Amino acid sequence: MCNRSLAAFAMACLLALATFPSFPQSYPSKPIRLIVPWPPTGTVDILGRTLGQKLSESMGQPVLVDNRAGANGMIGSEAAAKSPPDGYTLVVDNITGHAINATLQSKMPFESMRDFAHISLLAWVPDGVVSLPSLPAKNIRELIALAKAQPGKLTYASFGIGSSAHLAGELFKIMAGVDLLHIPYKGGQPAITDLLAGQVSIYIPVLPSVVQLTRAGRLHLLAVTGAKRSSAMPEVPTVAESGLPGFEASNWFGLMAPSGTPPEIVTRLNTEAAKALQAPDVREKLAALGFEIQPSTPQEFATLLRSETGKWAKVVKASGARAE
Repeated sequence: MCNRSLAAFAMACLLALATFPSFPQSYPSKPIRLIVPWPPTGTVDILGRTLGQKLSESMGQPVLVDNRAGANGMIGSEAAAKSPPDGYTLVVDNITGHAINATLQSKMPFESMRDFAHISLLAWVPDGVVSLPSLPAKNIRELIALAKAQPGKLTYASFGIGSSAHLAGELFKIMAGVDLLHIPYKGGQPAITDLLAGQVSIYIPVLPSVVQLTRAGRLHLLAVTGAKRSSAMPEVPTVAESGLPGFEASNWFGLMAPSGTPPEIVTRLNTEAAKALQAPDVREKLAALGFEIQPSTPQEFATLLRSETGKWAKVVKASGARAE
């Protein structure tokens, strides 16, 4: 090979090395931003902060939680989708932000399957069906009977239009053939306050938000909405086994990064997330709140997202639910 050819070959190699991303080998070399598209102290925030702390410990860099709440979770996830795909911006989001919104919203600022690398499913959490202890219905069969005897008079609260609680209530109405009036709130705490004051008949919350009130006897948990009983309150039946066979409505939470994030980084984060969730202190904390830990492969998470988007699209269309 002539000197000119050798020089050209060497230059091509140098250019290739300059353009090939070297950061997977040294990743992470600076703090990681973990976007939570929901307010502080909520269920997604609790999970995100718990995960972030463990990732900080194992990866040797701070994981800084950035709450970007608003627009039913869309603001935070849009910010994540538009961030550089270098592994330094991640997002923890849920069923509402990435499955329900796909049909509920008339216009989405991102497309979940296109704009994100799906790192891992993290956990499931069922909703609960709660009431004051004074409600005549003590279980799901009695609630259905009461609703049929008083069509349109019983109310159910949710923590917002398009929330998992709202859609769980609409699925319940469809499957049970009852007429309940939906009362949406801007967050869980106002809904709980009005339920305790007797302003609404039942509330369908994310289970961790009412575990302590239920244990204290201030609220009565008629059932949980998951496919199986919650390990946090195993004595409480599911909706399916207490009067409405086939009913299942659970929240899931997943870890994502912008599309285009290098596969090596996705694999590293998948491994680190699974390790963090299996830590005894994390499992104990989250299980006590009603989280069912379930890390997955990236492929399994993407498959779940497709399936859940299709399932809830049918409920949104059948119920006529619309975003505010």
